[in-house]
Amino acid sequence: MTLNLCVLTPNRIVWDSEVKEIILSTNSGQIGVLPNHAPIATAVDIGILKIRLNNQWLTMALMGGFARIGNNEITILVNDAEKNSDIDPQEAQQTLEIAEANLRKAEGKRQTIEANLALRRARTRVEALNTI
Repeated sequence: MTLNLCVLTPNRIVWDSEVKEIILSTNSGQIGVLPNHAPIATAVDIGILKIRLNNQWLTMALMGGFARIGNNEITILVNDAEKNSDIDPQEAQQTLEIAEANLRKAEGKRQTIEANLALRRARTRVEALNTI
């Protein structure tokens, strides 16, 4: 038995096919989803989506949004998403270093909040490369 997973951003369909299992980062922690999971709607945090296809795991960096799970269908609507295979390791590391530097020199609440958010996104992209 499988799940139909669809990951959508405002600009494109990132993933639309059957999977065996997912592990999703939500605002209240990670949840694992197997076939016949109870229906749920949840906020998706900036974090890693782990996807199991047969005996192989793939990862994807998600940049926050919402997910709906029910009837063996999972729809994830996010601000942005990247498969780990689409992330350039050098660019991701460079973006992380820039985000860390921007946080150190941030002044005021607004700049600090924006720098923290950019740092979380950059860390997630690097983590997607190094997970599983």
